[in-house]
Amino acid sequence: MALDFEFGSVWAALAVGLLLSTGIERLMTPRPPLQRAWAAWALHAGLWCLVYAALAALLARPWFAAAVALAFLLVLVLVNNAKFVSLREPFIFQDYDYFTDAIRHPRLYIPFLGWGKFALCALGVLLAIGVGFWAEDGPDERWSFSGHLGGWSSALVCGLGLLAAGAHGVGAVSFKPEIDLARLGFLAYLWCYAAAGRVRATVASPFAQLPAPGVARAARAVRTPHAQGAASARLPHLLAVQSESFFDPRPLVPGIRPDVLGQFDLLCAQARSTGQMVVPAWGANTIRTEFAFLSGIQPSRLGVRRFNAYRAIAANWRVASLASWLKNLGYRTVCIHPYPARFYQRDRVYPALGFDAFMDIQAFKGVVHAGPYMDDTAVASKMMAVLAQSSQPTFVMAITMENHGPLHLEHVAPGDVEALYAQPPLAGCDDLTIYLRHLRNADQMAATLRESLQRLGHPASLCWYGDHVPIMPGVYQAYGMPAGTVPYVCWNNDELGGAGSAAVREDIRAADLSQRWLRCAGLV
Repeated sequence: MALDFEFGSVWAALAVGLLLSTGIERLMTPRPPLQRAWAAWALHAGLWCLVYAALAALLARPWFAAAVALAFLLVLVLVNNAKFVSLREPFIFQDYDYFTDAIRHPRLYIPFLGWGKFALCALGVLLAIGVGFWAEDGPDERWSFSGHLGGWSSALVCGLGLLAAGAHGVGAVSFKPEIDLARLGFLAYLWCYAAAGRVRATVASPFAQLPAPGVARAARAVRTPHAQGAASARLPHLLAVQSESFFDPRPLVPGIRPDVLGQFDLLCAQARSTGQMVVPAWGANTIRTEFAFLSGIQPSRLGVRRFNAYRAIAANWRVASLASWLKNLGYRTVCIHPYPARFYQRDRVYPALGFDAFMDIQAFKGVVHAGPYMDDTAVASKMMAVLAQSSQPTFVMAITMENHGPLHLEHVAPGDVEALYAQPPLAGCDDLTIYLRHLRNADQMAATLRESLQRLGHPASLCWYGDHVPIMPGVYQAYGMPAGTVPYVCWNNDELGGAGSAAVREDIRAADLSQRWLRCAGLV
């Protein structure tokens, strides 16, 4: 059977597109080297053939199919570059949720890419579609094996063969994105991370093995100093605050007024345990720190799920957590997050983790915002309201939003610089000023919780920590890069023996914090 022009056109477009795909990859930051194992190149070529074959079959225009595939690859590269600048991490396959989330929550994502680049991408896609359909005619014999059908079918078979060979020889990945990207190249790296996501999660949480103390034993451990031996011993209320983008910028920028975090300093001075905490995120990806705290699982044990464990939980991975352990002990467990419940599938994840109730942004109707997100002090009031209505020991966890970026979309208000600095910051650091304005509200939230728990008349313990440092690339360029660690503090009220205790100062990892807090509260 003689092959006709349309068969050759399919393969010519495939070959040119494959060559250009390597050129587009050279636009990446960080840029993968061209020198890599044959298996990595086999995966790259195989994936290109598969994507191209699918588009060629669908569109029936080989050159247009190649252009669409290249345009999509270019969009991925631009997203990767924006992510790397902001978060110091390349784009990974598990980030595919970003595209739908960018539509649902555009303010959280698109400004980091840049509205100009976003508009150009959208315009480019529309132009490509228009030009493709107008500039290239469809094949005369679309279903001929010697023509268009044979062309894309053979490309599909070739792609499957290359993919099978590459998958067999590529080896294991480290789940350190920058290292894996450099070794494999962009397409092979995405494929390996996607394949790893299909492996069933089997990691067990330390809370599955942590023995739950009996109520009597737990009560004896947390008796108030004024009621030793009395029958009035009670389990403490537990409040945890994961404060959005919370870190101490004062060592980085000496001109910041010390009292910006004055109340938090007081909390640390009275704490049972405090220090710096290593978190598995930089600038974003809040749920990585959140899951580490709730599960006690070190990210190194999670494989590819270290990037988004909540997706596996939403897909029926059951893992013991701090919340489920406390629930078994007799606690009511409540989570508060002033943002839509569906974000990161928290509406499905939190019940699976053992929370009895989840209060999202709907619980804050009518509350005035402090900027684009909910005021931290409003979250503090909601936490104390939950305790006020509780008839049993209660665990309340709050994940705040006020400090969330993009900071550059807000504006410095009159008086901000004078109120926040002893010495004005360098030019181009408005992001820092806006961040400090919100940080001061986080500091007030800490004061509100401390003072409210001191007046509570019931044993209580507070755990406060940040999820990651904020995204402020201009500030870091001017003043230097922070270490990426965040402060944590475990504090008990007087009823739980907090008064006069000497703080243990120690740096820890995020996955170790919840059990440390339980020890400080006398529960383990």
